[in-house]
Amino acid sequence: MIISNIVEFDKKRNKIFIDGEFAFVLYKGELRSFGIKEGEQLSEEAYHEITRNLLPKRATKRAMELLVKKDYTEKKLKDKLAEGLYSEDIIDAAIEYVKSYNYLNDERYARDYVSYNIELKSKMRIKQDLMTRGVSKDVIDLVLDEFGEDECRDAETDQIKKLLSKKHYDPDMDYKEKQKIIAFLLRKGYSMELIKNAINCDDL
Repeated sequence: MIISNIVEFDKKRNKIFIDGEFAFVLYKGELRSFGIKEGEQLSEEAYHEITRNLLPKRATKRAMELLVKKDYTEKKLKDKLAEGLYSEDIIDAAIEYVKSYNYLNDERYARDYVSYNIELKSKMRIKQDLMTRGVSKDVIDLVLDEFGEDECRDAETDQIKKLLSKKHYDPDMDYKEKQKIIAFLLRKGYSMELIKNAINCDDL
């Protein structure tokens, strides 16, 4: 294995290319530790130490550090680790490690997200947000079912009423203005049924 190129990744790290292909990222001090120089050979021993010990430990530590600061879905944590140019195998191993200790749990993440947003966003918008974050549809449906259909409908109805008030909805406004407000609410993820029910309420 020949070190074909060393390219600066950031102020502290370099990308290492072996035999013309990207291999991994190392801190500049580690280049000296492993005797890595362009045009020179990298021993099998050094390569295995880097790929099987050094980088897996670093990726796992990075995953733990990220989760201490805030909760992540599995997809978002993978994306974050990928920014460090770790290999897919190393990322998967780090993910499995934090999952094994329940530090990473999409169901818990979804439950916390729904609990916080159930009074603020439509059920549809919450679903879309969680799916964007990589939570599976099955997990989302499971969590939303825990809150109950009536609770979700009541919360959405209250949200619609507040938005109608904010938009200065008036039953006597012209048809075009009403349609603009309805379209706005539909984009927010509310069903036409709930919108119509809220508009017809006397307590707006």
